[in-house]
Amino acid sequence: MRVEEMICILCPRGCHLTVTQDGDDIQVTGNTCPRGKQYGINELTHPMRTVTTSVYVENPGRDKMLSVKTSEAIPKEKIGEVLKAAQGVKAQVPVKVGDVLIPGVAGTEANLVATRNIG
Repeated sequence: MRVEEMICILCPRGCHLTVTQDGDDIQVTGNTCPRGKQYGINELTHPMRTVTTSVYVENPGRDKMLSVKTSEAIPKEKIGEVLKAAQGVKAQVPVKVGDVLIPGVAGTEANLVATRNIG
């Protein structure tokens, strides 16, 4: 039997969850809404994260760095690959929010996208 304690991060309540797995049976307690239950199950079986970082700007004016993020949550084990891929990026000005800098980053369905406008 596997038991994990965690805090749900889906809303400001921050419910303290206890997730228990016994074979294929997973039980979540401590949640005050169905989203907390699903969060606990996902976090135990396949944790996902949205990655945020910065990349350099080619021919920078005032802005030398651009904030970026994955367009959707990716498997937690892919975070290092996403950060490594971002190290080699130099954004071309002008950049608009949502511009894709790396499609399918680290072999995932997510794109690495700009989170602000430059130029």
